[in-house]
Amino acid sequence: MLYQADQNYTVPDVDVLSLLFDSKHCDAAEDTKIHIEAGNDANSVTKSQARDLTQRIAHGLRRNFNIGTAGPGKDVVVCISSGQPLLPVFFYGVVAAGGVYSAASSSFTTPELARQITQGGSNLLVCSPDTQEVAVAAAKQCGVPLNRVLCLKSSPEWGLTSLGNNQNCISNEKLDWKRITNKEELEHSLVCLLYSSGTTGPPKGVLLSHSNIVSAAFITGELGREYTAKRGSPFEYRTLAHLPAAHIAGVQGYFINPFYMGGPVYWMPKFDFQKFLDFNKRYQITFFFSVPPIYLLIAKSPAVTDQFEHLEIAVSGAAPLGKELQLAASQKLGKGKTLISQTWGLSETTGSVTAMPWGKNDDTGSVSPVLPNMQLRLVDDDGNDVAAGQRGEVLVKGPVVTKGYHNSPKVTKEAFVNGWFLTGDIAEIHNGLVYIVDRKKELIKYKGLQVAPAELEAILLSHPIILDAAVIGVEQDGTEVPRAFVVVGKKISEEEIKSFVKSKVASYKQIRGGVVFVDAIPKNASGKILRRELRDASKKTTAKL
Repeated sequence: MLYQADQNYTVPDVDVLSLLFDSKHCDAAEDTKIHIEAGNDANSVTKSQARDLTQRIAHGLRRNFNIGTAGPGKDVVVCISSGQPLLPVFFYGVVAAGGVYSAASSSFTTPELARQITQGGSNLLVCSPDTQEVAVAAAKQCGVPLNRVLCLKSSPEWGLTSLGNNQNCISNEKLDWKRITNKEELEHSLVCLLYSSGTTGPPKGVLLSHSNIVSAAFITGELGREYTAKRGSPFEYRTLAHLPAAHIAGVQGYFINPFYMGGPVYWMPKFDFQKFLDFNKRYQITFFFSVPPIYLLIAKSPAVTDQFEHLEIAVSGAAPLGKELQLAASQKLGKGKTLISQTWGLSETTGSVTAMPWGKNDDTGSVSPVLPNMQLRLVDDDGNDVAAGQRGEVLVKGPVVTKGYHNSPKVTKEAFVNGWFLTGDIAEIHNGLVYIVDRKKELIKYKGLQVAPAELEAILLSHPIILDAAVIGVEQDGTEVPRAFVVVGKKISEEEIKSFVKSKVASYKQIRGGVVFVDAIPKNASGKILRRELRDASKKTTAKL
């Protein structure tokens, strides 16, 4: 059975830089401030300045490091940086030079960064001042000379400086980007390498094209424009960059979409909850995408008062958001009138495949309807479509879907069946709304019955004393049973927690594997639970016994 929206949009055949800087579709004027330092709003970049810097950075990368000399999509530039206003401009510069922007988490260790440099075959590395030590060590490990390690600074002055010879790599000359309108060339281009979360295994380099990024911006942008047209008054788009910029939420959600919608991004170097609250109030933030751990803080923190009064659109993604948490956090947003909606997608789909049309709400726990231009199927373990209302693995097609993984033909081949991308997520669809049950690999099979960790986690988080929770499957008596890891605010017994869950779920879903009290739930930078660490900890505990 095929699931798709009632309408499709005609996405323009254009490269991402032309979409942002040249096209009629972009709402930013030449003097629009598109990137601003949250801690010092006098430090900002307008569209006009961004164009100038993009071309100067492109020239510097081409002249000094031969980026793009051998043709587009071949030279990988790894960037490990905390949030700063020049970071997106550097992305534009890499693309303009014909390079491939490879985003690395600013929390990476030296071995993790070295692995990404090696996987991408990169010989140019860019860091921010706070990641410089790790960058230098990784470069040394990979044989990248110090003059090919650049430090990007947004304050007190703008700079892109070689650590080897102190050369300023923002050229005084300009290199214009290649305008592309050929559909096939756009679809098969490579402009960005994003590494998948790696919550169950090593990260893989996801290939993103001009078409992927332009389609993601255009399709979600049309949702916003339709909402604005219906209400008859303009929407002032202001967002706050508080999530790591190395993930799709950063690249698409901070580098591209706000610029396209004509509004500023206020940049935080890293997440700090009190500053996050202060900046939301000071800059009257109207739109943000965030993740369940942050909505959990909003719901449970007494420090949250009137900071989100101006927030009109709040979206959650990257991990499941339980209905109870959705409602609790929403009460503190937009004077209680802004209901958090959920979106679902992956790095491999350039972000959202589902999203709630602006101005509409759902409080049933769905991840919203399928976006225009996307097609979904739900299939069983044999690849057959399931009956309406039944759960199955989500297969997706659409212009946002990656062509595959970097230098991994075998993994790429396994990820697709007859042109359909296998997401690994299990879902149900009711009344046009998609409900993600869990990851296929994370489902717990108790005596042949499927138990979704996300469902149990949502229940655990609804308990007032439980601050955070994660559930995994562990082997016991010849089957798999759920084990809960919890962070608590006050003393509570294991039996009390088990009884609480027992009162809310069927017998086969009970926490038979026990409750483990921990100081923190291990998560990656985008808020996804690192279940492999919990599994490893459980195996070690079992081995000791």
